[in-house]
Formats: sequence, C-alpha cells, structure tokens
Amino acid sequence: MANGVLIIHKPAGWTSMDVCAKLRGIYHEKRVGHAGTLDPMATGVLPVFLGRATRAISLLEDSDKEYIAGLQLGVITDTQDTTGTELERRPVEVTPAQLEAALAPFRGEILQVPPMYSAVKRQGKKLYELARRGLEVERAPRPVTIHALEVLEWTGAETCLLRVACSKGTYVRTLCHDIGSALGCGGAMCSLERTRAAGFTLEQTVTLEQIQGAPNPEALLMPVDSCFAGLPMLLLTSPQAEKKIRSGAAVTLPIPPGDGLYRLYGEDKTFLALSRAEGTSLTTIKSFFEV
Repeated sequence: MANGVLIIHKPAGWTSMDVCAKLRGIYHEKRVGHAGTLDPMATGVLPVFLGRATRAISLLEDSDKEYIAGLQLGVITDTQDTTGTELERRPVEVTPAQLEAALAPFRGEILQVPPMYSAVKRQGKKLYELARRGLEVERAPRPVTIHALEVLEWTGAETCLLRVACSKGTYVRTLCHDIGSALGCGGAMCSLERTRAAGFTLEQTVTLEQIQGAPNPEALLMPVDSCFAGLPMLLLTSPQAEKKIRSGAAVTLPIPPGDGLYRLYGEDKTFLALSRAEGTSLTTIKSFFEV
C-alpha cells in the first residue's frame, strides 16, 4: 500500500479533488486527501497525502500559506476573479505610490467577508450554490491575518503581482477585490500561484506528468514525518514502551526530554507518532504506524 506525501504542482483547470482522484488511480490507494483547497484557476503547492499519511491532514490544514496573486485593476466580477462574469469596468488612474498606500490597511489582523462564490455554508447550503441561483445573502465578516502583503512588480499599466502570506481561511481573490474597492477603481484576481503550504514550497513540488512517467511512482513519495521536520526527534529504546505507544497508552520516560511536541520513533527508527511530552509522561497526539 502507498503511504506518504506528494507535494503536487497543481495545474490550472484542475480542482484539488481532481488531483486526488488522479493519484488514487495511479497509486491504487483509496485513502487520498489534500491540505488546503486551490480553486481551478490556481496553480502551485498542493500537499497530497496517501494511505496512513492522511492522518496528518487535520494537523496541517490550519497552517499559514503564501501566494503570488495577479491583481487586475479597473474590473469587477461576480466571482472576484477574472474567470467570473464582468459586472463593471472603471478607468484606472493608480500610481505605484497610491497602490502601496492602499495595501497598508490590509496588513495584520483584518476582517474579511467571504465571497458568494465560496464553499462557506449558510443554513446548510454552500454559498456558491446560492450564487449560481442568482441569490446573494448577507455574510458575517471573518477574522484573518495577512502576515505579508507587497507589490512584486507591475506587469502592465493596470496589472501587478502581489506576494501574500496569510492565515488559513483567507480569500486572496476577496483581498484583490477589496484593494480595488479601496482604490476606487475596482479590482479582480487574474492569476494565483500558491508558493507555500503546510511548510512545503514550490521547490519541493512534482507534476502529475512526472508521477505518471516515473518507472516507480512510489519512489516519489515523501515520508509523512517530513511534515513535522521542524520538531525534535525522540527515539524509544524500550520494546515495552513502544508496545504501549502502539496500544494507545501513555509512556513514562526515565528522563524528561523537555515539555513539547516530538516526532516519536521506535527502536528500528520507524516513525510511530506525533507525541507530547509533559515531565516524564509521553502521550500520543496522532499515530502513523501501520496497524
């Protein structure tokens, strides 16, 4: 069975679930999931988890993300990006200095109203389902954090690229729309590439074509403990302790390693679990060994 992580460079035109379905067929593994949905027009980093590694998704989907977004000034659409229906065009007379000034209020903790074309639910219905029926409902603003927001370059008289580092739940197309509103000319997202998610970057991605063409696709899988590479490693040297961990019980350690989270390994260096140490007590947060 396939177990591990693939950092896919998602192509434009594919949904995140399309990618998972394709990998399900290649690896003959039913357990396939991703951390962080990308819209069909978006490209870039899509972490995909196979087999037992899918247990890591709930621990990673809340991670911060980073994007390079194209902002088209002077246009307003129903989806807040250029794939939608154009609602209005306005003249653009925006200088680089004015754009820089307009970005300032969007940095840090802000409130963002989810777009109608989103999977946010209202009374059991997804907003995009209502939007497709021509309905618009009031949406409560949600707190999100914009860690970084900067202009990378102007790509035309009315278009530029923005670097956006943000918290989970941030709609970058809504950010583009809101920046355009603040400038008075309107704006829409015209491109989106995710450059970081779940701690992984573009440099670590592989394409679907590379996987399909590989003589041994399993060799491209990264081990699930790579998701927690920033945490210290803890090696169990007692078979009895490993047996307890495998049965879900807490373990008492002879020497306290220091409070915090650890990557826990068995005597043979098999990755067992993500664990928390408190004093001499070691408890499992999520196990990853095959049962």
